[in-house]
Amino acid sequence: MVRPRPSLNALRAFEATARLRSMTAASVELSVTHGAVSRHIRSLEELLGVPLLVRGSSSTDPTPEGIRLAEGLSGAFSLIDASVEQILPGPLTVSCSATIMMYWLIPRLAAFHDAHRGIDLQFNLNYDQVDFIRDKVSIAIRSSTIAPPRDVVIKELAREWISPVCAASYAKANSLNDPDDVAGCRLLGTRTRPEAWSDWLDEMRLKQDIRIQESYDHFYLLIQAALCGLGLALVPTMFVLEEINSGRLIAPFGSIPGKRTLMLWTAPHVETRPESRAVSQWLTREMSATVKSCAMLGNVEA
Repeated sequence: MVRPRPSLNALRAFEATARLRSMTAASVELSVTHGAVSRHIRSLEELLGVPLLVRGSSSTDPTPEGIRLAEGLSGAFSLIDASVEQILPGPLTVSCSATIMMYWLIPRLAAFHDAHRGIDLQFNLNYDQVDFIRDKVSIAIRSSTIAPPRDVVIKELAREWISPVCAASYAKANSLNDPDDVAGCRLLGTRTRPEAWSDWLDEMRLKQDIRIQESYDHFYLLIQAALCGLGLALVPTMFVLEEINSGRLIAPFGSIPGKRTLMLWTAPHVETRPESRAVSQWLTREMSATVKSCAMLGNVEA
């Protein structure tokens, strides 16, 4: 007697729920109702004869049997999606942080479109882990501190340069003439990189006890705080080159190579596409030019 096979919709509903730990989140991802997800999973449990989920008041966790099934399904669905993408490729999607998008990528997009009129780019704003198939991402710019997915094609973009920056009025009022003067400054940082000032002190070989007076959730907020004269901010130099060149910000102690490296991840199923290679080469050239500009600031005193 042939045992009935589970429906693909039921397997999709369960995999999404197990991964997201929420039927509500799964229903949003799959564009179906919460009730439909619940019915699919219930029918799957009845068919298999084992409970797949532990339903709680605030979360939905897979049982041991559910974990094993979800792991297999995730790999299978990724393979299906990758196979379809190879036959029917869609637009290329570049994933990067909102700050990279705002301060580095957007100012260069007009030139990219002029040079590559046949390439349609879309964007995914994220700076953490990424599932290239599920998130429909083609290329991602990531820090070397983030572990890449398995099988991703990895290329080093550039060493990150870092600079303490502030408004000219703040530098003048606080007499920033030597790197040791940071001890008397109101230091600004980000919650996403709390170790930034310590890293800078290490690279500068300075022995100081410092305290960050105010932290922001994102670099673009930190940069705005510096522009408003709220203190001395430590940021990746690539984000503030335009502000430094225009005089809106100054880098009183120049720019130095930091501890991080920017990496370019390319999804394996799009790596051979001519458009992917064109975008990768363009990003590499633009980043190389940016690093040269950062290096020109040097490690100088005000």
